[in-house]
Amino acid sequence: MQLIVVTGLSGSGKSIALNQLEDSGFYCIDNLPAPFLEQVVTHLQAIGRDRIAVALDSRSDLSMEDLQKCFTTLAQRGVDMRALCLTASNDALVQRYSETRRQHPLSQKPDSAPGTLVEAIEKEREMLDPFLPFCHLIDTTGLLPNTLRYWVRKFADAKEDSLILTFESFGFKRGIPLASDLVFDVRCLPNPYWEEELRPYTGKDKPIIEYLQKYPDVEEMVNDIDAFVTKWLPKYRAQNRHYLTVSIGCTGGQHRSVYIAETLAKRFKERYDGIVLRHRTLDALGK
Repeated sequence: MQLIVVTGLSGSGKSIALNQLEDSGFYCIDNLPAPFLEQVVTHLQAIGRDRIAVALDSRSDLSMEDLQKCFTTLAQRGVDMRALCLTASNDALVQRYSETRRQHPLSQKPDSAPGTLVEAIEKEREMLDPFLPFCHLIDTTGLLPNTLRYWVRKFADAKEDSLILTFESFGFKRGIPLASDLVFDVRCLPNPYWEEELRPYTGKDKPIIEYLQKYPDVEEMVNDIDAFVTKWLPKYRAQNRHYLTVSIGCTGGQHRSVYIAETLAKRFKERYDGIVLRHRTLDALGK
């Protein structure tokens, strides 16, 4: 049985994620009170549901202690449990609330309502902080809904492993993804962008691959990142980490970082099951 708990900041795209999981065959429940999670999963498991997704957020009376206890109990029953947390920058969230004209959930609690929208967002961030080490984090800043749906589908389809390892390429000119655990800057490598005939291609295309493979520095960079992640991955596992995102950045996020992320993901797939590969810039552009 597979259980995905979806949480994150209000306005970060949880509804889109839950809708995608429903389209992928999950039995989905939105805004379930956290104390009922174990009971609901037990009931659904008893009636033959083998893929369940539950959305929990600041309205769900979420407690780290209760959630850990529930996860431990369910793990003993052999449930494949994953936690997905969505986040976004303050500016992105403020813009989304401005467009929808909806009220932030925390603003609806008169006993502790923050004064402004930004204060409500920051308070919700603090509430979610204890859960982040146990979640696969997706930064939805600048993401189109179709891209988010695609990333959620890849996360759900990743093979079960004690730690899901994500390689994500990005462009520094658009900022470092908030979901990054480890960030590697590959802007020092030869840039295919300056070869006019190569500019239209991406790091997944043969001309770019052949171009970058000519340079020993590129291979050395890949080997160094591979060695670093391989060396320290057991330490992250030992700290009970279930998710680790390795972000690879170049200037535009279309050539060097894509090639290196692709190469690393291919290497690690030969050693681990839980590998996720995504390209922030390319996925946003539909390439």
